[in-house]
Amino acid sequence: MDPSRTPGGLPTAFLTPGGSSFSEFLRDHAPTLLPDGRPGFGTGSTPAVPHGTTIVAVTYPGGVVLAGDRRATMGNIIAQRDIEKVFPADEHSAVGIAGTAGLAVELVRLFQVELEHYEKIEGAQLSLDGKANRLSTLLRGNLGMAMQGLAVVPLFAGYDLFSGDGRIFSYDVTGGRYEEHSYYSVGSGSLFARGALKKLYQRDLTETDAVRVVVEALYDAADDDSATGGPDLTRRIYPVITIVDVDGFRRLPDATVEPLVRSVLEARLASPDGPHAPLPRS
Repeated sequence: MDPSRTPGGLPTAFLTPGGSSFSEFLRDHAPTLLPDGRPGFGTGSTPAVPHGTTIVAVTYPGGVVLAGDRRATMGNIIAQRDIEKVFPADEHSAVGIAGTAGLAVELVRLFQVELEHYEKIEGAQLSLDGKANRLSTLLRGNLGMAMQGLAVVPLFAGYDLFSGDGRIFSYDVTGGRYEEHSYYSVGSGSLFARGALKKLYQRDLTETDAVRVVVEALYDAADDDSATGGPDLTRRIYPVITIVDVDGFRRLPDATVEPLVRSVLEARLASPDGPHAPLPRS
């Protein structure tokens, strides 16, 4: 009998007591399944691969909106027009990705399994801070690839079941974790998006207003950054917009996003630079 298997046929790794981290389980028993554990890692030049771009997030009383454009680029080429960059992490959190597209999607899948594994082992969900810390650990494991130019920069958002607030966390490529307040953006168009968010954000936004703000911010990012895709009405490709609140994660269907996008575009015909923030009057 294979000494690595039990009499029941399961590999002994599955019956060996361990921690609640799925990535640590892989590192102990199947390290080649981790991004930094593959043969050939750390050698050769950086290949040309698609990169995803702008992700934005806005909090409002009782929740948070996380959204992303749909374009992936490879140099000056549009590699894909309808890539998905925003995903549910678990029932009450979501993650958006910018950077090397293939690695980013793989990191998100690993993060999803990490959270599900913890819940099955511990019988309870991680706190929102705990989830943010787990994502930080996964990013730290990807540092070698990031130093070769294959960086992944996520934006994590969720509903805190203890405080009842929507919260946003950003990261650097070394795994550094930073809580952002009110709004944030990552990716090549993030500077332009953040300018729009700064102009339009108000603490008493409704959910509908917050969705409008992220669409305006993504439009401004696409207006000034060639790697960020704007709404594509001819192909019916719209931003991915997700909401996380006390009822959990949900993605707005295209049937809901389309009229909002058309409304923003109609307003831009009269005011190409978008809505203006009012100046305070003395």
